[in-house]
Amino acid sequence: MSRIPRSVTLRLLQVLAPSRGWMLGGAGLALLATLAAIGLAALSGWFIAAMALAGAGGIEINYYTPAAAIRALAILRSGGRYAERLVTHEATLRGLAGLRGWLFRRLIPLAPARLAALRSSDLFARLRADVDALERFYLAVLVPAAVTAASVVASGLLSGLVLPAAACALLLGTSLAGVWLPLLVQRRAGADAQAVARESAQLRGLLLDALRGHAELVAFGRDAAHAARIDELAARLDARRTRLELREGLAGALAGLVAQVTLLAVLGLAIAAVPAGRLAPAMPVMLALLLVAVFEALGPLAEALSTWPSTRTAAVRVFELVDTPAPFAEPKSAVAPCSHPAIVFERVSLRYAEDAPWALDAVDLTLEPGARVAVVGASGAGKSSLIGALLKFYPLQRGCVRVGGQSLEHLDGDALRRQIAVISQQTLLFNQSLIDNLRLGAPDADAGSVERAVQAAQLEPFLATLPSGYQTVLGEAGALVSGGEARRIAIARALLQDAPVLVLDEPTEGLDARTARDLYAALARAAEGRTVLLITHRLGGLAQLVDEVVVMAAGRVVERLPVAAYLART
Repeated sequence: MSRIPRSVTLRLLQVLAPSRGWMLGGAGLALLATLAAIGLAALSGWFIAAMALAGAGGIEINYYTPAAAIRALAILRSGGRYAERLVTHEATLRGLAGLRGWLFRRLIPLAPARLAALRSSDLFARLRADVDALERFYLAVLVPAAVTAASVVASGLLSGLVLPAAACALLLGTSLAGVWLPLLVQRRAGADAQAVARESAQLRGLLLDALRGHAELVAFGRDAAHAARIDELAARLDARRTRLELREGLAGALAGLVAQVTLLAVLGLAIAAVPAGRLAPAMPVMLALLLVAVFEALGPLAEALSTWPSTRTAAVRVFELVDTPAPFAEPKSAVAPCSHPAIVFERVSLRYAEDAPWALDAVDLTLEPGARVAVVGASGAGKSSLIGALLKFYPLQRGCVRVGGQSLEHLDGDALRRQIAVISQQTLLFNQSLIDNLRLGAPDADAGSVERAVQAAQLEPFLATLPSGYQTVLGEAGALVSGGEARRIAIARALLQDAPVLVLDEPTEGLDARTARDLYAALARAAEGRTVLLITHRLGGLAQLVDEVVVMAAGRVVERLPVAAYLART
């Protein structure tokens, strides 16, 4: 196994720092329980041997003190082990909760510009599987390594007081069985262990693609090929895991052999020291059982060394995500946008990659407060890119966007987005109740505001069909609602936000023509006094909501005219 990178270990410790008290408490209890177990084995061995020798020789011996110490160590071992389980698991759960919060706080500035390059399954794997894998860092790596090292040192000091030669044999055997053998095995198995972490994430991604895209795979006849990819990756993973288990089994067998050889060596040294008067007759048994207990405590250390490569890989994947530079640097002294801002695009050019075509190419566009403008054009003309630029989602290569007279680089992103209610093409619903989904952008909205938003979004007929009304849970990703119903929920949610700027990206997608016209009419009433930017390719009912039409092509604004003139020629 390669040397543990100090930076990864330190960063993990820094992230878990809020749970430091619980972590130190759990490690302390684990050390206490382990030392009690070793002390119990050693003292019991000495006591049994001493009692036997005293009985055989008719010698008096203090029975009560060692018996009381044995009982105390037994209670300490059992109680400490129980308390250690409680505290270490509490520390792990607290650390995971803090880690997830820390990760999400750092991902928010990256979305969507920097996260768009990742497949959703890969992002999900890093957010879920890799973070879950990091729970092993404390529970299965850090605590066993620290406790075992401290226990071996303490046992070596104790045995050194009794018989220095035995201490040397103990330290040599434990270092060979607990450190060098696992390190040697892991050096050979490290590549497989890291590959298992990466390929497990890939397999989860393929399985997720198979579940979500099953209909498309079948329709295009690619289901068999996709299944073959899954089988191939699963077989490769099984082969890697088999090699890892074989190496770990070999290391365990060799460690057992080292333990037996060390035990024989310690016994030989101790027995030889008895006739010379350097060791009491009962002490060889004590040293033998002490050695057995120490080697038993080595088990978690070997497991920790075998766990670390996959844990480190998961940590590196998480840190790679976190270290992605944000598309925007928020200003140190941000300016809040005004309540009814004018929006001005000045020679704005935007593309999503260095070698990609221009999504926006020198766009000039002005929206005065209260303006109602529709943007139309063929797919790929740059309509949705206007929204991405306005919301400060993507960095501009040239030009600037001004909101209320202030350039976006001087505005706080969160404050800006609170002023702009957006209905995007992709409606995101959560596995919560309808009211929770509606209040996503306005958690404190009262019942009256909710009712008005529901009416404006033409959502009342759908609401009447729900078994629990507003408390009906919509299912994972809104699985229990249709596409048209999801669009209306998104519209009601945006209206409930009560922002001065309303951006609608294909709001009537999935609705029939009559419903679309009715919705435009309702939106026109609900958007009274707001600035409206409508992205659409459907013309029915357009005049009810907007006053002007902007035509885009190849990322450029090619024409701006009154809505009546535009409709007259189409």
